Amino acid sequence: MATPLTDQEKRKQISIRGIVGVENVAELKKGFNRHLHFTLVKDRNIATTRDYYFALAHTVRDHLVGRWIRTQQFYYEADPKRVYYLSLEFYMGRALQNTMINLGLQNACDEAIYQLGLDMEELEEVEEDAGLGNGGLGRLAACFLDSMATLGLAAYGYGIRYEYGIFNQKIRDGWQVEEADDWLRHGNPWEKARPEYMLPVHFYGHVEETRDGPKWVNTQVVLAMPYDTPIPGYMNNTVNTMRLWSARAPNDFNLKDFNVGDYIQAVLDRNLAENISRVLYPNDNFFEGKELRLKQEYFVVAATLQDIIRRYKTTKKGVPGRTCFESFPDKVAIQLNDTHPAMAIPELMRIFVDIEKLKWETAWDLTRRTFAYTNHTILPEALERWPVELLEKLLPRHLQIIYQINQAHLDKIAALFPKDMDKLRRMSLIEEDGCKRVNMAHLCIVGSHAVNGVAEIHSNIIKTKIFKDFSDLEPGKFQNKTNGITPRRWLLLCNPGLAELIAEVIGEDYVKDLSQLKKLNDFVDDVAFIRDVSKVKQDNKLKFAQYLEKEYRVKINPSSMFDVHVKRIHEYKRQLLNCLHIIAMYNRIRKNPSAPFVPRTVIIGGKAAPGYHMAKMIIKLITSVADVVNTDPVVGNKLKVIFLENYRVSLAEKVIPATDLSQQISTAGTEASGTGNMKFMLNGALTIGTMDGANVEMAEEAGEENLFIFGMRVEDVAEMDKKGYDAMLYYKKIPELKEVMDQIASGFFSPKNPELFKDLTNMLFKHDRFKVFADFEDYLKSQEKVNNLFQNPVEWTKMVIKNIAATGKFSSDRTIAEYATEVWGVKPTDLKIPPPNENRINQL
Repeated sequence: MATPLTDQEKRKQISIRGIVGVENVAELKKGFNRHLHFTLVKDRNIATTRDYYFALAHTVRDHLVGRWIRTQQFYYEADPKRVYYLSLEFYMGRALQNTMINLGLQNACDEAIYQLGLDMEELEEVEEDAGLGNGGLGRLAACFLDSMATLGLAAYGYGIRYEYGIFNQKIRDGWQVEEADDWLRHGNPWEKARPEYMLPVHFYGHVEETRDGPKWVNTQVVLAMPYDTPIPGYMNNTVNTMRLWSARAPNDFNLKDFNVGDYIQAVLDRNLAENISRVLYPNDNFFEGKELRLKQEYFVVAATLQDIIRRYKTTKKGVPGRTCFESFPDKVAIQLNDTHPAMAIPELMRIFVDIEKLKWETAWDLTRRTFAYTNHTILPEALERWPVELLEKLLPRHLQIIYQINQAHLDKIAALFPKDMDKLRRMSLIEEDGCKRVNMAHLCIVGSHAVNGVAEIHSNIIKTKIFKDFSDLEPGKFQNKTNGITPRRWLLLCNPGLAELIAEVIGEDYVKDLSQLKKLNDFVDDVAFIRDVSKVKQDNKLKFAQYLEKEYRVKINPSSMFDVHVKRIHEYKRQLLNCLHIIAMYNRIRKNPSAPFVPRTVIIGGKAAPGYHMAKMIIKLITSVADVVNTDPVVGNKLKVIFLENYRVSLAEKVIPATDLSQQISTAGTEASGTGNMKFMLNGALTIGTMDGANVEMAEEAGEENLFIFGMRVEDVAEMDKKGYDAMLYYKKIPELKEVMDQIASGFFSPKNPELFKDLTNMLFKHDRFKVFADFEDYLKSQEKVNNLFQNPVEWTKMVIKNIAATGKFSSDRTIAEYATEVWGVKPTDLKIPPPNENRINQL
């Protein structure tokens, strides 16, 4: 077996990674040695790989700084409308390679590191992922930051600097075990603390009515310390800022009020305030109504809005600062990434009315014109509904403001629909059944000028089902913005072989204009191109197979089909359906070991929320099935099952380019969009999937015949909900399904504990909201079509090329250009800010 080229060798050939100038390389080596000496205080005799990583990171960062300062200077002078992307999650992954690519430094850095006798890939592997997100929503925010910088928008990401990100997942004895993600242990070379911009955030207290209006008094103060991370655009010298807030106790914390001489205890109690930014809540598509989480949500919002208003009021020197807020929505656009930052709406109202003394009506008009809201899920258990009691305790003034917003809102509805009490109940911001709760989605809809879903099918469900009353009232407010992914990280960075191959046939401009990939349609029948695409995939598979052998000590067959299902573990994503198929394949092999079988390596990965019992059982089932399949001599290398431990951004970058078959098999109408589906498509995998989320648009772009589409459509699911889903019907009707379920139930995969999967089988038979059995038969038929095509490599690769050629729509550049023009009222620009070494006076 030939050793595949290392990424470094591949990169050498790649022009899209920047020119290697001798001076450039010499300068980088000089910077590297300087940082090793002066920043890390090491010499080559005692430096570790980690020291070398830090020296390189600081060297690359040096190249960002001039551009970063100049970009912010340019915004200060030009005073454009600014876009603020508010999110409780930014799932950034690693920064080093992405920064080198976007600055056009990758080749020069590779050469410098090579000349220094070091291994670039080894250095890159030292970097911790910035895992400040759970899954799709947080990774989307990261892709959006990359695109906003690449499109030259004056944009800022605002969130929380969690000390502990998404937990590290260990698999012990087949079970998920969580470990804290101490990602800052060794320091973070990409962030810059800005203590001079520290801001106070208030909690608790009560509201006093005064002659000047309501006053929020006797509050507890926590300080918000900003940490700035540079966000480089691709090859345009723009460097935007992601500002993450960290909680700090004020120096007099617990000393002025409660000091009974216990100074030591008072200092130890500072931790209570600082816990706000300690840890990311590890739930995906699930609402956990905890006080600490509400504190996090208000903390990021309160600090951010003070910052936004400070920036709005500061104009360039010689021009008087702004005191009037009339032009606020012309200078500020705020995007709410789901309802997590929804408290920004009452907080901006509080600032306008209580502090800036604006009239309520004026303040409300400005607020609505400033905010826009993105909905990310229709699962009822994910919708945020905060108890009024908790809000009253933590944020009493905000609760009053929410009540006042709701009163005006309901007055309007009552005037339009005088006798429809049910509509009033449905549309209220306050839910009255049981414990009184604030429906945060309703607050966002009422307080925003634009509301969007994240794929066409999802936006339609929002308009016709979950927010129908609101959409009927203001149809113009509801939009679609289909999600996208950044082609810099998800092609150039993770798949240099394919990126270069594409550049050879259609040129390099596609990196900033992904729609150009449609030119690849001219090469669908080109024998040489087919061979090259196939070769890139094989190299990537070989490389990933070697990684798996090293990490998991599993020998895998690199010519087998790499069948990959990676995403958060959730019942709606139906990893169980995949698992049933694995068992069915296993049974077929055992029944007839000599029958022809298309070899597969099934790779499943993803984290389960620590409190989600069923998701953890699903992991245990997969690992138990893997134990049986992988040790059965009859199976040999026809079928292998691997549970990919600790799936995260940096692991996605390895597995996605090596994938043949991408599984996107959620029940129709449950996955809002999905973005992993797009990453696989761009990297030359074929998709087996339901007509859900963005799969629908992928099939539209590539032609349905070029995806393996199966299962119920949204209408079928609705129909079934009406008449009732009877799992037992399918169990009795489909022999293969019965056999598989009997094996699980009888303890075939858990001989030491035959009852182990009782909860799981019970769910599948009695209360499976996601109807796994209903799609089982069609799924297996579709998998047969996959097998048939995979046996014809040329036809398979032709279909791959058609898919890659159809991914243009799914660039986050396209998504952000749509938000810019249709929601934020700003224009993407090609303007290249001059680099730091050029005189700026004549440029600006």
